[in-house]
Parts: sequence; structure tokens; C-alpha cells
Amino acid sequence: MLFDTAIYYVFLTLVVVTYWLLTRRGQNVLLLIASYFFYGWWDWRFLSLILISTVVDFFCARFIARSHDVVARRSLLTLSVALNLGFLGFFKYFNFFADSFSQLMAQLGIEVSHTVIQVVLPPGISFYTFQALAYIVDVYHRRLEPADSLIDYALFISFFPHLIAGPIQRPSHLLPQVQNPRRADPDRFFDGLMLIASGLFRKCVIADNCALLADAAFDGKLGAPSVAVVAIGAYAFAWQIYGDFSGYTDIARGSAQLMGFHFMVNFRQPYLSTSLQDFWRRWHISLSTWLRDYLYIALGGNREGERKTYRNLMLTMLIGGLWHGANWTFVVWGAIHGLGLSLERFARNVLRLRRSELKGIEEAGPVHSSAWISRIAVFHIVCLGWIFFRASSLTEAVHFLSGLGRFTWIPEYGIAFQFLAAFALPMFLLDCLNEWRNEEYPLAHSPAAIRVAAAMLLVVGTSLFAGNTANAFIYFQF
Repeated sequence: MLFDTAIYYVFLTLVVVTYWLLTRRGQNVLLLIASYFFYGWWDWRFLSLILISTVVDFFCARFIARSHDVVARRSLLTLSVALNLGFLGFFKYFNFFADSFSQLMAQLGIEVSHTVIQVVLPPGISFYTFQALAYIVDVYHRRLEPADSLIDYALFISFFPHLIAGPIQRPSHLLPQVQNPRRADPDRFFDGLMLIASGLFRKCVIADNCALLADAAFDGKLGAPSVAVVAIGAYAFAWQIYGDFSGYTDIARGSAQLMGFHFMVNFRQPYLSTSLQDFWRRWHISLSTWLRDYLYIALGGNREGERKTYRNLMLTMLIGGLWHGANWTFVVWGAIHGLGLSLERFARNVLRLRRSELKGIEEAGPVHSSAWISRIAVFHIVCLGWIFFRASSLTEAVHFLSGLGRFTWIPEYGIAFQFLAAFALPMFLLDCLNEWRNEEYPLAHSPAAIRVAAAMLLVVGTSLFAGNTANAFIYFQF
């Protein structure tokens, strides 16, 4: 990974230096070529998928915008959606459903032979597919004017900082930036460098070191599952995936900012959430808002009664889980969050009804639980979900959780907890600071001298304390 990281920053530097010497049109052409080169670096054959999808979506959107024929507009929307979901479904889920069907038939005593096809997952297909779907749906509902230039639209889809692992950019946010001139701004350029430094620290120091503990716990290197092992594994993976994905997001946002683009914030201190609903307003915001706007609301949202609202919550989170990968563990992860969100809504409704019944009968004092108790409870529910997210199979997850009924202690567990605290605590304190100051960037309103010093500390800290460099970004696989 270290070699690939070095190549990326050499690539980014060459692109940025050349970029600011060109006009907007030339900049877009350069970025499109660079983005296709970047994507083709993994496997040039997958460029055909993104090219076909881009061209079809571009012309479908233009015809949809010009047409007033309901049937024609709906047919073009269906074509675009079917193409994008067809590519995603085949490459991501073919083996999953084929294997699941064969296993089911085998349990029923029926042997089913099927041709074994090793379908390789194209990098980033889940991310750019959702971005393309948002574009065509927004144009269909006339919330967005279609792009006039194929180059502009192709760049919107394939812009390399977000292409592999997001954030999923909304058309109304990114497309106008692609279509309009960008201005060089030294302050925003420095903000971009700060984001990149922060992202590298989160990934290389926080995530990679926590990964050592998570791998040891889940792989059995700390011994048979027990309360201590489960706690070490769940907590370590919680901070690993947060540091990993928020780190990549910071790098992506920082890279884009060097070229005058602004990406949406994707994380807002998620482990300080006081409810699961609050968690999904803070975690992977680009995905959670996409699921809300294009799936949950499309299913009916909360407009058709409580029972259907619970159904829509469950379906949204189940599909959100399956979006992450072709494994039943992701489905269970989604089910945990869907059930949790439904129970939270039910509890709020019961509490609201109870308060309504008491009103006028007696003066009831406000019912408030401690915010920190809520945060701790929500964090542990999230950690339960992370166990299924991290496990390679349901059997492995259940086996790992069985350790909650077994208590053993060896001195190595104490060392592991100390190691975990050494890397998770700085990130937790930084989140508390950002929550208190309500800042989009680290030290956003601090004097320049403090920010420069902080950037230098991040670079030095990354150099000195980087963990296992063999760990790739987790979300690259989605």
C-alpha cells in the first residue's frame, strides 16, 4: 500500500500543477483523462462499464428533460436505472446469489450444479452507480437541469478523488462546480493540505494500528472468544473502520480542494451520537442521505402510517447492508440498524403518547436521560453491528459473540486495551473538540501558526507511528 500511496501523491501533484495552468475547459479535459487513467490503473477493462453507463445516462437525461411524453420519459428512466443496477447486480451479487441458491438446494437434498464464474468486482462500482442514479432521478423529477456537455457529465461521474470510495456526490452539489470556473484560493488550498494530512493520520496511525488488534481478536490470535476478546475486537474494529473511512474521505476531500472543488462532509463525530437516528445523520452521510432521499422516501417514508414506516426503515437498512457487500453478514448488519431505528421510533411514539395522556392531569417533569449514557448505549449497539460487518460469515460472527458467555483474563488483554486506548483516545478527543467547536475542518478557525504546527505534527506522527501498511482501505472493496 505504501508504494501505491506514493504513486498517488506523485500523480496528484502532477495533475494539480498542470491543472492551474489551463482554462476551465482544459482543466475538465485534463481531469477526465486523469480520472480514466487513475481508474484504469487497477484494470483497464472496467473502463468500458463506466464509459457505457456515462454515455447512456447522459443522453437519456437530455431526452428525459426535453420530453413531455410521460411514457417516453419513464421508459428512458427505466433504461438508465436498469443498466446501472444491472451492471452493479451482476458484478457484485452474481456469485453470492448463485452460491446461496446452491447451498439452499443442497440442504433440501437437491444437488444443483452451476458453472463457476469468478466475477471480479470493479473498483468503486457501488459509489459511481449511486451517483449516476441520483443524477437521472433528479433530472426525471425536474429537480436538476441535465448537463450540456458529455465531458462535464463524465467528469462529474468519474472525478478521481471520489471515484473509488466516495463520498457519493449529489449532482446538485458537484455538477455546477464542474460546469463553472474554479478560482485558486490559498486558504482553501491549505485547508485541502490539512485534510490530506488529517486523513493520512487517521488511516495510517489510527486505523492501521487498531486493525492489528481487530485482526488478532477475530482471527483467534488472542485466544478463544471471551468477554475481553469480544470487547477488544469490537472496539478496535469500530475505531479501525472509522479511522479508515473518515481518513479516506479527508484525503478525497483534500485532493479535490487542491483543485478548487468542495466535497460534502461525510462524517460528523458519529461515535458521539445519542441515538441510532443521530448516528445515521453523522456516519457516511453521503450514503445515508442517498438512501433516505432515493429509497426510503420512494418507498413511502413515514407518509403511510406507522407499520409501513417500520417496513420502509427495515427495507432501507437491509438494502443499505447488502449494498456494502455480497454476504449475509452485511444483511444482518443492516437488519440490526433497521430494527434499532424502528424500536427507537416506536419508543418515541409511546413516550409522546404517554406525555399527551399526562398533560392536564398532573404536571410531569421532563424526561431526560444522560446524553453520555445514551452515547455509550448507541456506541455498543453500533459495535454489535460491526461484529457482523467484520466477520467473514454468520458462523464466524456467532462464534465470536459466543465469547460473551465466557470470562477469562490474561495479562496480554490489559496490554491490548492500553494499546487500543493509545490510538483511539486521541481521535475521540479530537471528535469532542470538533463537536464543541462545530468546525468542518480541523482547527478551521485557529490562527495560521497553530494550523501549520498541527499539520507538521500530523505528518511527523504519521511517519513515526504508522501501523501495518499492508491494510488497504476497507471501503475500496465496496
